[in-house]
Amino acid sequence: MSESRREIETRGQDVESAIQSGLNQLGLGRNDVIIEVIDEGSRGLLGIGSRDAVVRLTPMVAPPPAPAARSETGAVAPPPPPASVAGESEGDLDDSQEEQELALDMLRTLLQKMHVEATVTATLSEPDDITGRRIAILEIRGNDLGVLIGTRGETLNAIQYLMRLMVGHKLRQRADFVIDVEGYRQRREQALARLAERMADKVIKRGRPVSLEPMPPHERRIIHVTLRDYDEVTTHSVGEGKRRKVRILPK
Repeated sequence: MSESRREIETRGQDVESAIQSGLNQLGLGRNDVIIEVIDEGSRGLLGIGSRDAVVRLTPMVAPPPAPAARSETGAVAPPPPPASVAGESEGDLDDSQEEQELALDMLRTLLQKMHVEATVTATLSEPDDITGRRIAILEIRGNDLGVLIGTRGETLNAIQYLMRLMVGHKLRQRADFVIDVEGYRQRREQALARLAERMADKVIKRGRPVSLEPMPPHERRIIHVTLRDYDEVTTHSVGEGKRRKVRILPK
């Protein structure tokens, strides 16, 4: 994760104080981060067995820049040139191209071994709204490909996880690409965004929290991002492992 999107975990006597501590460290507002409640904490019994609340904050915008350094004469030193302007960008392009070609080859081989007749093409995603980074999207197209998607995309997520592991092992670095089947992920994202908006309206009208069904991390992020600009609700992730889910609360 880049420095601009680094996650931090903070503690406090309760969830709110832990969140505020993290916001102060990042120099960001509540709507600028994704908040995940790792441990709601406990006051214990008569002070015995108490524990702090723990939260994880993931910035959705770049934290404010640090003040410019001053030289010994008092003049403001010019900022250093971006490290990625020249050599790094060229190297990243080479690495991304190699990752994409290897992922395409491995995915096609996997489909052949599964006796699935389909075509696989690769495109680049739109630039990330925070980092500007683009990643490869491997699109599988064909007939009757529901077997590759599974219930709520579970099979597709498993295939993507497996392919990332295999490509990453071959390249000896983390692989980061997306596998999709007939535009399923885009449709799912749109459906989750609509669900988030409906549930937020319900929370606003009733004044009571609503918990959504357990979701994988990338789907929980869609909920958080969809509702981050809402003035009347806030979102937390609660639970552990596969039972982790988003809770929408009135502010």
